[in-house]
Amino acid sequence: MAATAPVSDDPAQLLIQAESVESSNHAKFNELMRQLDAVAMKLSPQQKLHQRYLMARQVAFAGNYKEALPSLTAIADQTMDPTLAFRASATVIDLLVAESRYEEAFAKLGPLLDQLPTMKESDVRIQGFGVATQLYGEAGQYDESIRYADQIIEESTDAKNACMGWFSKADALFESGATQLSTNQLRDGSEACDKAGDTLFSFGFQHELASFSMRQGKFAHAIRLLQAHYPKVRQAGFPPQIAQFEATLATAYWKSGDLASAVKFANSALVTNASRQYSESTASAYRVLYEVAKERGDSKDSLAYLEKYMTAHDGYQSRLSAKALAYQIVKQQMLAKKLQIDGLDKKNKILTLQGELDRKAVETSRLYIALLLLVLASIGLWAYRIKRSQLRFMRLARRDGLTGIFNRQHFVNEAERELRYCRKSARDACLVLIDLDHFKLVNDTHGHAVGDRVLKRAVDACQAYLRSTDVFGRLGGEEFGLLLPECTLNSALPRVEQIRAAIAAASNAGDAPGIPISASFGVAAAVSCGYELRQLMIDADRALYQAKHEGRNRIRLFEAGPHG
Repeated sequence: MAATAPVSDDPAQLLIQAESVESSNHAKFNELMRQLDAVAMKLSPQQKLHQRYLMARQVAFAGNYKEALPSLTAIADQTMDPTLAFRASATVIDLLVAESRYEEAFAKLGPLLDQLPTMKESDVRIQGFGVATQLYGEAGQYDESIRYADQIIEESTDAKNACMGWFSKADALFESGATQLSTNQLRDGSEACDKAGDTLFSFGFQHELASFSMRQGKFAHAIRLLQAHYPKVRQAGFPPQIAQFEATLATAYWKSGDLASAVKFANSALVTNASRQYSESTASAYRVLYEVAKERGDSKDSLAYLEKYMTAHDGYQSRLSAKALAYQIVKQQMLAKKLQIDGLDKKNKILTLQGELDRKAVETSRLYIALLLLVLASIGLWAYRIKRSQLRFMRLARRDGLTGIFNRQHFVNEAERELRYCRKSARDACLVLIDLDHFKLVNDTHGHAVGDRVLKRAVDACQAYLRSTDVFGRLGGEEFGLLLPECTLNSALPRVEQIRAAIAAASNAGDAPGIPISASFGVAAAVSCGYELRQLMIDADRALYQAKHEGRNRIRLFEAGPHG
């Protein structure tokens, strides 16, 4: 019979062992918690707080963020141990991000980073760097994210932490638009993550490598990488990572033509993500189901999945915008606070000088009073500039970063507002959905940079025929929406034909000469389809689908009939 491992009764040693256990190793962690419970009478108040921290962290790993967050916040406030307070605060920031409370997360990040120089333990410092690289990466501040990831790699004393740094760096590089890791980065990251074994970060690094392969069109290679690690990812039991693997597998199988496998993994991702309906993996899964249904000619399912994809995608995009906006708001608040402190400091100094000036000549007193007014005017000017910057960030959150037109969420808001006005004033309106033909072929043949220029060229061609009251936005990828308020069907169709011809005639533009482009159009009129944007988009999409089916580069009007 095999000998059993001796049970330690030293609380300090048990806490150290539990701290080092991988979160996915539930059996070992639970055994250590059982041993701690057995020696509960020996635990000091600080050790009990440490035990509570470990249990709350495990609850968070299982996805129960709402349950774990209050406990971790209380521990960070109550403990007298600065290291435990730092760890609890770092975990709180992670959970605030998971709860989409980005402004609170950024507000807590600054004080946490201020404490970093006082933290001597390597694992504690790396946890702080990890929180920073993740939060800055999600807010689109990729240079900052990479800077903190490099700190992790530089200070790591074991393969597990080095792997975390390489995963964070690869993720930031991928999100910033890089097409692949350099040879040295690929070698060093793979070596560290291979040594780390089956950890969440080693799985994450493999997912990033698969994502880079997909960006290069190597779908079979991506599938092999993901499938090789998928069973271990499921065994680790971290739901967001499981759903990420499943959604990426679904996309890779769809791109490679294996529709049955694509549907299987897309549905698996939706089940795993049942409580995370606005995540990127949820949106990707619905996108795959929509595309597969469309390829199979199942218009009913394709429309249903399209609606779910739009909802999930809008929610995810709103979260991305919220992250970026939260970062800018907190940054501006910090600048404003610093400016306020500097202003008060200057004001105090001026008041001191003013007391001395009372004993001097009137001419000198006037000079210092003028100086006071100048400083106050400078403070007012800086406050005005900060407010103007905040308004500029609000405007940027409404625009598509590539084309400069409305993004999907702002297009929806503006279109619904115009439709309410048209319905109230009994005026007609038309919705036009525009989809560039064979755009994937342009990307695959000429690269994404040329594809981006083609998108801009198409937008420029459209804008030449728009009125100031028209609402024009990018719905996603190569699909655009156009609402023509106070416009009857008879006046809308000639304008749409002008736009179609303008796009088709844009093939000889100087930025991408010789690349033919065209677009298909679906038109729905409020007089026959109603003034609800959702219904208009569904009907216009049906007409767009018909235009695609009949050969592309044409306009089709939705005609309501007995079959809708």
